Amino acid sequence: MLPQSGGGLDTRLAEAFGHASRLAPHAPALLVGMDTPQLSAATLAEPLSPAGRAGTDAWYGPASDGGFWALGLARPTGELARRLLLGVPMSTPGTGQVLLDRLAAAGLAVHRLPEATDVDTIEDARLVASQAPLSRFAAGLRSFSAAPGVAG
Repeated sequence: MLPQSGGGLDTRLAEAFGHASRLAPHAPALLVGMDTPQLSAATLAEPLSPAGRAGTDAWYGPASDGGFWALGLARPTGELARRLLLGVPMSTPGTGQVLLDRLAAAGLAVHRLPEATDVDTIEDARLVASQAPLSRFAAGLRSFSAAPGVAG
């Protein structure tokens, strides 16, 4: 485990890809937002399988709020990650489109993953819990909502 670097989210994501490329120079890397607890291994199994990776340079998981929940690079380097990510305005409705534009400008073949809701608000949390009702996330939300004195 490596400590997270400083800076904005764009910098931290780029640095994570740089670390991945140094640790496993010939391996693909996929960064997934921790605020998508409804994600299942089955969602990623096919696109990340050897057959699914053929001809793919990058993976992009769009978020319903205009951002993204996943970004993967088949051949990550720190330099490529910085070119793609530094200066991308994060947490805006246009974040995902800016990133997609940069992926296209870099000439990368992008595999789009399914759209997902990331959890930014209580409404998002309720929606995500309904999508994965048997998850630890949903159980935690139910227990929090059932706590005395907590407004639901």
